[in-house]
Amino acid sequence: MSKGEKLVRLASWNVNGIRACTKAGLADWVRSYDADVVMLQEVRADEAQIPEEILSLGHWDSYWFPATVKKGYSGTGILSKMAPKKVTAGFGYEEFDGEGRALTAEFDRFIVVSAYFPNSQDGGRRLDYKLRYCDAMAGHLEQLARSGKPVVLGGDYNIAPYPIDLARPKENEKNPGYLPEERAWMDQFLLSGWTDTWRQLHPGEVKYSWWSARLGARARNIGWRIDFNVITAAHRDRLREADMLNDIMGSDHCPVTAVIAVD
Repeated sequence: MSKGEKLVRLASWNVNGIRACTKAGLADWVRSYDADVVMLQEVRADEAQIPEEILSLGHWDSYWFPATVKKGYSGTGILSKMAPKKVTAGFGYEEFDGEGRALTAEFDRFIVVSAYFPNSQDGGRRLDYKLRYCDAMAGHLEQLARSGKPVVLGGDYNIAPYPIDLARPKENEKNPGYLPEERAWMDQFLLSGWTDTWRQLHPGEVKYSWWSARLGARARNIGWRIDFNVITAAHRDRLREADMLNDIMGSDHCPVTAVIAVD
């Protein structure tokens, strides 16, 4: 670690309902993993419904962006040991902000976005909505990157971009999360100035972040890698660690983590 370098530990987790995940040990995991910033997705609760165990963690401030279009749906959150300079709910598009799908926190030396990308759903029923969200998010990130700070987009992208990222690619070519249009967007996004932290450090390794609740998929490791921490490519040399914590239960997703160096 160079002189003046500070390591920041980040984690992102689709908790598939914060109330259920808290009953399964979310607060204990937050304490034990001891990240500096934890980005949460699919919170599925209004602020008044966030469990007291999470609100009283002690060393973490919490920020929430619940969906307003439907109770108990979608929603994002951020837990942070450091006080952000600014927290922004949404990015100015009513059709996405009503579903609580993006929460941004700017710190002195870096920026994080907790994002819950839409599911394109069976038959691609919501594919157009999903792609509009993807493009709006890319525009939001481009603006954030102009700050010159490292920007990390953590979240559930609901996209497995390449065959290595899911157990059964051939069988899923027409299924949401692996549609050609989604994969093409993600490929272009990663080529446009963003680095997939896991793949940067583990180029050929097979590991997943989500498993269907059906047919014992997790026990058999028939999964998908659809949760990411992506960093501005200009700052990828700051990346020190990246992982997927497959042994952490409480959701159908597992936490995905990254450690970056900031000046």
